[in-house]
Amino acid sequence: MDYGTWRGLFTIVLLVLFIAIIFWSYSRRSKKAFDEAANSIFDEDQKSESVSQESESKKDE
Repeated sequence: MDYGTWRGLFTIVLLVLFIAIIFWSYSRRSKKAFDEAANSIFDEDQKSESVSQESESKKDE
């Protein structure tokens, strides 16, 4: 096998890998995990706001 054949096989392997990643990322099984990860930043903001509100209410007492 010459260099051109190896390059062709490598290109096909990368194309198959790319298509597999696309199918995995858009699959219904992954949607829930991705949605949770996307909304996790908002959960952290709500937690920090509630902690700061609790500390302010304790200061007022």
